[in-house]
Amino acid sequence: MPMLLRVFLLLPPLNHQWVTLIFLLLPVDTELYDLLGVPPTASEGDIKKAYRKKNPDDPNAAQKFQEMAAAYEILIDSQSRAAYDAQGMSGLGGSSDGGMPDPADMFAQFFGGGGGGAFFDFGPGAGMRPRKGQDTHIPYDVTLEDLYNGKSIKLNMEKEVVCNGCQGIGAKGSAKPKECAQCQGKGWTAIHTQLSPQRYGTARAKCTDCNGEGSKFREKDRCKKCKGAKTVKEKNRQEIFVEKGMVDGQKIVLSGAGDEEPGVPPGDVVFQLKMTHHESFERSGPDLMTNVKITLSEALLGFSRILITHLDGRGIHVANPPRKIIKPGHTIIIRGEGMPTYKNPDHRGNLYIVFDVEMPDATWMNAIDGKLLEQLLPPKKADLEPTPSVVDEVTFEEADIEDFGEGDEHDWEDDDYDDDDFPGAQPECRPQ
Repeated sequence: MPMLLRVFLLLPPLNHQWVTLIFLLLPVDTELYDLLGVPPTASEGDIKKAYRKKNPDDPNAAQKFQEMAAAYEILIDSQSRAAYDAQGMSGLGGSSDGGMPDPADMFAQFFGGGGGGAFFDFGPGAGMRPRKGQDTHIPYDVTLEDLYNGKSIKLNMEKEVVCNGCQGIGAKGSAKPKECAQCQGKGWTAIHTQLSPQRYGTARAKCTDCNGEGSKFREKDRCKKCKGAKTVKEKNRQEIFVEKGMVDGQKIVLSGAGDEEPGVPPGDVVFQLKMTHHESFERSGPDLMTNVKITLSEALLGFSRILITHLDGRGIHVANPPRKIIKPGHTIIIRGEGMPTYKNPDHRGNLYIVFDVEMPDATWMNAIDGKLLEQLLPPKKADLEPTPSVVDEVTFEEADIEDFGEGDEHDWEDDDYDDDDFPGAQPECRPQ
């Protein structure tokens, strides 16, 4: 008798430790271990750690995740792992050639055919239970002032909590549930789907009659408080903190504040900040920008005044010395007056001020001596040089730049035309 066979016969009934020993003696199918990136001798903790490491930037992430999820379910269960270690995929009823079965089939087998990445237990023997409840996502509007100064917000919320009348059982007293007639106690029903023109697969779908429980209580046995739903709605008050320097789209997570369900840790409540438009300031990273209007006199002769009211209510005083001319669009920077840095609010970005010069109106012009003003201002420009041979004298009227381009009645990209409209035109040759 060969030595390896004698060793095998001397072993007690299979468990994971002995399977590991056989791995050292016999060649086995390691494809599932390779998929998770662990050796066949990996502990349960190593398998869990490897499964948590996923690459969301990978364009094939969805397909790989399905394969990894199925491999994880096989290897994390001691019985299915022992069968796989001993006989490969054929020991699990998989492909006989030892190759990886179709991910859709594996996902349907272990996750009830959902394919959406939600880990639900659809009754007895239907895979693993959810690791936590569903997260609740709430968009929340904030102003630029909120992000600059920080803010504490108290909210009245409503969530599902486990019924304290039946402790999440759904029934009163010692009533026992009855097996669901629709799914025969499995918690799921079979759905046949076409995977390809010549291939069909069977997936599992949660039973709608018993909500995947495999059993249900009779109407008269149900808990009076939750009506058999196992959970009831409860109002509570939550407080969130918008910290200084947070950004548009940032999330604030209240761990465990989500809806409850029996036997499962509650999910989280996730607030996603949405910054509203600000009339005066524009934010870009740690910096702020604002536009300030000054008069022609200030642009030519200087100024010393409060230019803006900052986001925290402070006045910002700026002095521009005389004879330092400011042109329209001129920009200055005030360092350290921008947005506070998240988690380090004492460090701030910069504030950019863009100047817009207001020209005097007709009333002011009519009130001054035009000849005196002409003597003070720079001289007018002469005609263009060289002078064009033909010169037309035209009239003008006031206009709005927003009207520019509105006179174009043709949208050539949308016009339909045939080659027959252009005699002699040759059809375009397109590469095959």
